[in-house]
Amino acid sequence: MSTLDKVSVDLMVVLGTTSMPVHQVLRLSRGAIIELDATEADEVKILANNLPIATGMVLVDRNRIAVEVKQMLPRSPDRR
Repeated sequence: MSTLDKVSVDLMVVLGTTSMPVHQVLRLSRGAIIELDATEADEVKILANNLPIATGMVLVDRNRIAVEVKQMLPRSPDRR
């Protein structure tokens, strides 16, 4: 088994953000709609282990959703 097979990376795609008071968050229920500060045409941020690594675009094809990587971000010297 390759050593890389044992490495785990958490990937996250950030579509947008919003702010709301805690009392509003506590009232959210299943199916609630949360308005974000972005549109479907905006770039998304791609994070690996909570560190930004790239930007991309969301692609929707029938029932499939994907993210196309548009730009890899430069690594900071402390992450090498």
